[in-house]
Amino acid sequence: MHQGRSKAPSNENELKKAYRKLAEEYHPDKNPNAGDKFKEISFAYEVLSNPEKCKLYDRYGEQGLREGTGGGGGMDDISSYIFGRGLFSFMGNQSRSRNGRREDMMHPLKVSLEDLYNGRTTKLQLSKNVLCRASSGQGGKSGAVQKCSACPGRDLRIMIRQLAPGMVQQMQSVCSDCDGEGEVINEKDRCKKCEGRKVMKEVKILEVHLDKGMKHGQRITFTGEADQAPGVEPGDIVLLLQEKEHEVFQRDGNDLHMTYKIGLAEAL
Repeated sequence: MHQGRSKAPSNENELKKAYRKLAEEYHPDKNPNAGDKFKEISFAYEVLSNPEKCKLYDRYGEQGLREGTGGGGGMDDISSYIFGRGLFSFMGNQSRSRNGRREDMMHPLKVSLEDLYNGRTTKLQLSKNVLCRASSGQGGKSGAVQKCSACPGRDLRIMIRQLAPGMVQQMQSVCSDCDGEGEVINEKDRCKKCEGRKVMKEVKILEVHLDKGMKHGQRITFTGEADQAPGVEPGDIVLLLQEKEHEVFQRDGNDLHMTYKIGLAEAL
């Protein structure tokens, strides 16, 4: 499920002409408040003018485009922009993956060099969504859930706007009436505990075991411990180890290095 890319003009010259016109109009030097718009236009042109990127997006959507450009040196900044709020991104926080599973939750965990050398067990407190026990994750009494009439029930709205002659932008946005759920519950029928949200916040204490010799960038995974949601499998909580800078030693693989200044007499 992804949104369609902009339809390319009939030939390359028309595309260049349309791009130059829009780029000139929305360039930050001329229009300081149009920085985001300029980025949208630039990326649209980059994709539309590259047949391989067009095919990649048409076939695999945003995930395929992300993976397909992951190895390119010049695409990192563009990728971080478009997958946050750009031309081809979802206009909202879509936390459900394509296979009906919630996204994993990534958390950095700062650890000392001593912790990585000696090993350690520590506890980490996290806040997560769990299914409302009072309503069994339904958000209201039996039969209260109705299909959203605004989307209707699709959880997304499609918006189309023309950027220039022959260049059309099609976007999918999360339905604001149902917050992307595709369902609504009348206020009088909502659960008093979760207020119709179907989930509630809960504090989770994780026991984290650091094994001896673990390294910076290594991951510790807690399977199925991420946010819960009705009808989908919860994702994982993934802790990303980040080694704190040590005042004396620098680690290089399994070796420790230190810089020590000595005088000439000591050196001899």
